[in-house]
Amino acid sequence: MKRQTGIWIDSSKAIIVALDGDTEKITEIDSDVENSVYHNKEGNKGTFSEGHHGDSDKKFDDRKKQELDYFIKSVLSYVKKSDELIVFGPAQTKTRLEQKLMDENLIEPGKLKSVETADKMTLNEIVAKVRRFYNPFEYKEPEPKS
Repeated sequence: MKRQTGIWIDSSKAIIVALDGDTEKITEIDSDVENSVYHNKEGNKGTFSEGHHGDSDKKFDDRKKQELDYFIKSVLSYVKKSDELIVFGPAQTKTRLEQKLMDENLIEPGKLKSVETADKMTLNEIVAKVRRFYNPFEYKEPEPKS
């Protein structure tokens, strides 16, 4: 039986749905990625030290990149044993995840089935999307109410 995995991801969290036959495992990973530019101890003009000017935006961007890389690595640790993988989400984090998978050969060619844009979704919508992607003929749409 194939282990099929779907990941909904943005910079604040990832929801991983792993399908293994009839069993389904859902894992939610919260990220520590800072999304705000304002810092209590850093002024919006940067810092001045003698003749050197330090830009807090640059420090923030560097820190955010490191935090995002760490977050993506932690998400990838959950999908190493997957036979098939789809990635979807609302922002650029999904493409960063795809890029890391490809650049570092973390997944065999052909195992990444799709990378799609998707808005914010509830947990039930995420699970339904993953199930529908892997089993399109078995998944039945709810009957419309008359």
